Amino acid sequence: MRESIADLSPRPGVRVAARVLLVDPAERLLLFEGFDPHVPDESFWFTAGGGLEPGEELLAGARRELYEETGLRLPPDRLVGPVWLRRVRFSFEGVEYDSDEWFFLTSLTGAAEVDTAGFTDLENRTVRGHRWWSTDDLRATTETVYPLQLAELLPGLLADGWDGRLRLIN
Repeated sequence: MRESIADLSPRPGVRVAARVLLVDPAERLLLFEGFDPHVPDESFWFTAGGGLEPGEELLAGARRELYEETGLRLPPDRLVGPVWLRRVRFSFEGVEYDSDEWFFLTSLTGAAEVDTAGFTDLENRTVRGHRWWSTDDLRATTETVYPLQLAELLPGLLADGWDGRLRLIN
């Protein structure tokens, strides 16, 4: 689905986040397992990324978040996109959020060790771990993975590359 440019303009009062689809040479995607402290028995998997700082641009935020959460510092030209926009409402620690999440894609050319030393206090409290997921893993899992369309959309993005269009996803 594609929206018009006017539909993609910033929405007042919305949390803007930059997220990264980090893919290793085996075409596996890095996901983190987290939980809401108000619902600790329900975990979910999500991509690297998070909210932008005041005045921060999307690409800069994606690179910063990737570095903080993985220890990987990539030049701007290594991130493709944004490829997807996810408009989502969610609750975390009892706070309601309305968020625009902009997804970038990057593929590693070699093995990388994930270093979470840059996690914030909140991430240290709410992230249980991480792992690399194949597209087959994503299709087969019964666990909650965000974005919900990830298993459907990622294989085509990896196989065909980005066509330059921004897609609105769930």
